[in-house]
Amino acid sequence: MGADTVTSSSIYIASAEGDTGKSTVALGLLALLSATGGRVGVFRPISRAAAGERDYILELLIDHASVDLPYEDCIGVTYDQVHADPEGAIGEIVARFHAVEARCDTVLIIGSDYTDVGNPSELSFNARIAANLSAPIILAIKATDRTPAELHGLAELLLAEISALHATTAAIVVNRCEPERMTVIGKEVEKTGVPTWCLPEDPVLFAPTMAELREALGAEMFSGDEELLDREALKVMVGGMTVEHILERLTDGTVVITPADRSDVLLALVNANTAQGFPRLSGIILNGGLRPHPMIDALVSGLKPTLPIISCEQGTYETARTAAHTRGRVGVGSARKIDAALALMEEHVDPEAVMKVLDVHTPSVVTPQMFEYNLIARARSAPKHIVLPEGEEDRILRAAGRLLRRGVAKLTLLGAEDVVRTRAQELGLDLDGVDVIDPATSDLLDEFASIYTDLRKHKGMDHERAAETMRDVSYFGTMMVHTGIADGMVSGAVHTTAHTIRPAFEIIKTKTGVSTVSSVFFMCLADRVLAYGDCAVVPDPTAEQLADIAISSAQTAAQFGIDPRVAMLSYSTGQSGSGADVDKVRVATDLVRDRAPEVLVEGPIQYDAAVEPSVAATKMPDSPVAGQATVLIFPDLNTGNNTYKAVQRSANAIAIGPVLQGLNKPINDLSRGALVSDIVNTVAITAIQAQDQPAIPDPEATA
Repeated sequence: MGADTVTSSSIYIASAEGDTGKSTVALGLLALLSATGGRVGVFRPISRAAAGERDYILELLIDHASVDLPYEDCIGVTYDQVHADPEGAIGEIVARFHAVEARCDTVLIIGSDYTDVGNPSELSFNARIAANLSAPIILAIKATDRTPAELHGLAELLLAEISALHATTAAIVVNRCEPERMTVIGKEVEKTGVPTWCLPEDPVLFAPTMAELREALGAEMFSGDEELLDREALKVMVGGMTVEHILERLTDGTVVITPADRSDVLLALVNANTAQGFPRLSGIILNGGLRPHPMIDALVSGLKPTLPIISCEQGTYETARTAAHTRGRVGVGSARKIDAALALMEEHVDPEAVMKVLDVHTPSVVTPQMFEYNLIARARSAPKHIVLPEGEEDRILRAAGRLLRRGVAKLTLLGAEDVVRTRAQELGLDLDGVDVIDPATSDLLDEFASIYTDLRKHKGMDHERAAETMRDVSYFGTMMVHTGIADGMVSGAVHTTAHTIRPAFEIIKTKTGVSTVSSVFFMCLADRVLAYGDCAVVPDPTAEQLADIAISSAQTAAQFGIDPRVAMLSYSTGQSGSGADVDKVRVATDLVRDRAPEVLVEGPIQYDAAVEPSVAATKMPDSPVAGQATVLIFPDLNTGNNTYKAVQRSANAIAIGPVLQGLNKPINDLSRGALVSDIVNTVAITAIQAQDQPAIPDPEATA
């Protein structure tokens, strides 16, 4: 009924019931395939969306696919078409699938949801589709309220049903397991002869957010921070008892339903949510269509609570019933759910085992998803300690939550601990295991000031001034890296580039043999990744500095899996032009050849001759770099910065960086407009740079 190895360009995820967490499995597999399978597309044979609506699962997966396909192209048929003509629907599905397959290396197919499609068994209909698409099935089943023996029996039954329709089951994923029973369940289900993976229950994946509860109830915002509406309601309780009994039942992530005229409950909850020692709520629902008394309303307004409080018309029973039946969706904007899904798959499903079972062939192209996935995977392989000086910033906190959930790095946040932890709790982030240090009150302040005084005594530094300097988060974080307390630092979300890197110049300093600190951006194009340098640090480099930048950029590219072929860019190619600007590039190219003969370098060369083989064949036919350059060095900051932004916006490329290079230890700068995903990538890059640093000797071992 199963198969040890299935060679295919498509994979079909199917289930026989609702709430199996198919979207979790799909998201994790899509990330894995996008990292190893080249151009990966998605296809939904039967769309769940009603007329005028969008299929949120399909939208989520399209957002993470590595092939840019229009939403409409990724749908086979609707449920109405299946009802009207099942055989015709299958024919239409096959035709539309092959149109998608032609544009992809691999296609992830998401079976229909457990809804009536006019067939005795929806799984049978999905199996028929899978057989017609020659796609092996990954079968998702849920462990909820089932013993291991019952799950084995269910799996045998479903495998037989799939086999009867001439489809093949490549693997089984048992989702929503009790963590302590996962090993037993896995062994029992694997007796079917089909490879099996188990995933634990994660309440975050199925819990509705406050925004989803507001929509389900048709509620209005009464007060609070609307940004916190994305926090999950992990528990919903009716606050119908006395205040003291409500308070003793609160847990993190609880939403309390209470009539708006229960002023005692409302005020107690608002105050408890900010009090030390009490859990952080996800929200309050005021039911019954009432408003608090004007004086209570004024008091709540004066307290300025960030806790979302919404107001609905329904009575207590209807409000509670609706809240209990509202299921959270893993949609495009569900950052915490997406992180949770990816973390589950990364932790519990072995990528090599998946690829072996599916036998998906890896093409030579490198997509942005492949590059980003490999960044995270490499950082997770040997986690390093990264300090984030801007610990009170929401984007940093959200990134920290994502990094911790996925095990990318050990983190220290700088800032006032009560401010950092209170805001993290409000955002629904678990920062357990994260150190939070306030430089102004840290025990390390005096030690750091002494070290800084010694480093800068030639500039007339004294201990008092050094102590004041060390209260600055950038200097304090840099000193943590210098002393080996942290392995690297990432800053710049709210500070300038100068504020981030000036302490590094003074404290970390440059590597031996390198006199220029510079940067590269990793430009993730549709089918390859290029390194652009320098686009962020050195305004008008000399020939010697250009050579430094080129050598450092080649080393950085190699560190991140890019075979370095360096193009020294100019407005002319070879010997065709002259002038000071071209001569500078020509001299820099010669310096690179002298100082790093192992580096393949060409210059001066124009951009088109550097990256386009047909142009290179005409202008530089015998060059080992022309037409296939992977590291592009710009003659000045003006050219580099404008070019990377033009490519980013016009070619829809993902720009990761700037990645600083040339320093003794990794310090990286963020754009002040950095997204949470940018911060995550930069921390991963910094961690990888730290992995390649020589080990710091243990002072006690050498004493």
